[in-house]
Amino acid sequence: MTTTTHHPADRRLKRSCLGSLAVSAWLLMTSALASASELPKGHFLLPETGNMVGENYTVTASNEDTLLDIARAHNVGYEEIRMANPDVSIWVPGEGTEVTIPGQFILPDAPRTGIVINVAELRLYYYPDVASGEPAVVETYPIGIGRDAYNTPLGITKTTMRLENPAWYPPASIRREAAERGDPPPAVVPPGPDNPLGQFAILLDIPGYLIHGTNQPDGIGMRASRGCIRMHGDDIESIFWRVPVGTQVNIIDAPIKLGWGEQGNAYIQAFASTDEQAFGMDTLLNVIGLIEEHNGQGSANYEQVSRVLEEANGQIVPLS
Repeated sequence: MTTTTHHPADRRLKRSCLGSLAVSAWLLMTSALASASELPKGHFLLPETGNMVGENYTVTASNEDTLLDIARAHNVGYEEIRMANPDVSIWVPGEGTEVTIPGQFILPDAPRTGIVINVAELRLYYYPDVASGEPAVVETYPIGIGRDAYNTPLGITKTTMRLENPAWYPPASIRREAAERGDPPPAVVPPGPDNPLGQFAILLDIPGYLIHGTNQPDGIGMRASRGCIRMHGDDIESIFWRVPVGTQVNIIDAPIKLGWGEQGNAYIQAFASTDEQAFGMDTLLNVIGLIEEHNGQGSANYEQVSRVLEEANGQIVPLS
């Protein structure tokens, strides 16, 4: 795939599966890159003021590209790339088509520790521990989550175990459904290309739920799992060796995010929600109140905020 990008820091963190050596190499790389203000794609220095990182940019599609190809290369998921480019074909963007990469993020309104997963946003944030004197960073990755009737559970939990090359034991519900179709699954799926857990899995302290890789990468950025959190294989590999057992995992559902830039400018972002009450009048008034409280003067643009909540297209909108 060939793309022309205007992004200032278009690098990928070199993957490794050498355990502690991988951790040490990553820390050295992070330190060196941070000092040069260049971090791998999806990695950002935490802002001194405000709660926004990254920036949007554009790439030029080649004849062979699909939007999914471009999304994966630039650390965004299916819904993110689709909503940022509503008039571009998913499968045939076309030679020379300018594609917007939504590479700017409002950090979730949650403690910046461990892993924070915003199911509404279909995105994971990781705040790794850093040595004294090292700059604090955040990493963010697109994820797949539970579909209807299999919602990913919310709440604070922790990691309990890391499994490399895990075997998959199909749960009773999957075995029952498959048997009804006349295609009963095996009792266990060994590691390999047919394993839906991919090469790496991080178990959570919620029975039956994991953060894991996938053999169906097109589902990243969608509600497509049975509740587990799916990541691209290279993304979960990049954090697998660095997430200690016992790391806090905070799973939230925040379809509305307010952002404050370094200059104090206000922004708003809204995602589609499965909660019919998420964008009701009470929510609108609460959002207006928070904006006005932050600004300290004047009134928020009621019509603009209302329109953003109604569209809920994931775009970060500056508030006038």
